Amino acid sequence: MVGLGTPNKQLSLEFDTGSFLTWTRCQPCVSPCCYPQNDPIFDPAASTSYAKISCNSAECAQLRRSQCSSAANTCVYEVIYGDESHTNGVFSKDKLTLTPADVFDGFLFGCGQDNEGFHDGSAGLLASSTGYLSFGSPTGASNAAIKYTRLTTLSSGSTYYGLNLVGINVNGQKLSIPASVFSSPGTIIDSGTVISRLPPTAFSALRDAFQAAMTSYPSVPGDGFLDTCYDLNCNPTVTYPKIEFVFGDGVTLTLDATGIVYLLDGTMKQVCLAFVGNDDADELTIFGNTQQKNMEVLYDVAGERVGFAPGGC
Repeated sequence: MVGLGTPNKQLSLEFDTGSFLTWTRCQPCVSPCCYPQNDPIFDPAASTSYAKISCNSAECAQLRRSQCSSAANTCVYEVIYGDESHTNGVFSKDKLTLTPADVFDGFLFGCGQDNEGFHDGSAGLLASSTGYLSFGSPTGASNAAIKYTRLTTLSSGSTYYGLNLVGINVNGQKLSIPASVFSSPGTIIDSGTVISRLPPTAFSALRDAFQAAMTSYPSVPGDGFLDTCYDLNCNPTVTYPKIEFVFGDGVTLTLDATGIVYLLDGTMKQVCLAFVGNDDADELTIFGNTQQKNMEVLYDVAGERVGFAPGGC
């Protein structure tokens, strides 16, 4: 939770490791792009410290994608993420309150009025509300429990945290997926993408293996882009297949249930496989937010590696 505005309004924002811009949904929200969120929508008119960024300002010029609303001399931003979700609205500044001692005047952020593709109830992107993320030295898990894999640089953009993903195992068996499927155009880790994205070949192989292991549970129609779903109302205990991500330096990362299925109704009664296939083989593989929950994720930028340990929350 962070506070935005004067008086500050508490907002649940996700920490996004794959983006350069903080944003939150703002009034007025453009219908039909008003997805449900847990917190009240931020109203800039109710904040005495809020201000819009002008078109000809240095702040507007630093945006990677912007345009000018000439009638109001207002800088308009747009961000499109790797999973095709997007946000656009008014580039703005206001007071940001992290703790009573950590207050930042004139904090730059996007006041989002058209936001699509976000489904987890958060108010926008900044800091994690579910899950545990740490930069630098480990704070929770013992050093022995942390599995480190090296960070890589992608040709498509040096701002991303790249991973050398080479394969996926299901119940101890390596799926028949060539490593080149993941290396071109590459794999990134991104806490701002809710559902992980896989190349079409890799997703088909994972979905087939998952379905083969779940034949004792009744399937149900998919929900939006999630197409492998089950009704578990009559199953007091459920056994999911073991899914592991394999990296090029020999590190194998085992997902727990929260990283394997996505809960449609907030309970374990309606679930879907928590992966989506990309439309095109040339799109990035994304290791997303759902797979990072219940993990301690450590970014050792100086050491050019990222570490994973169980029990983050």
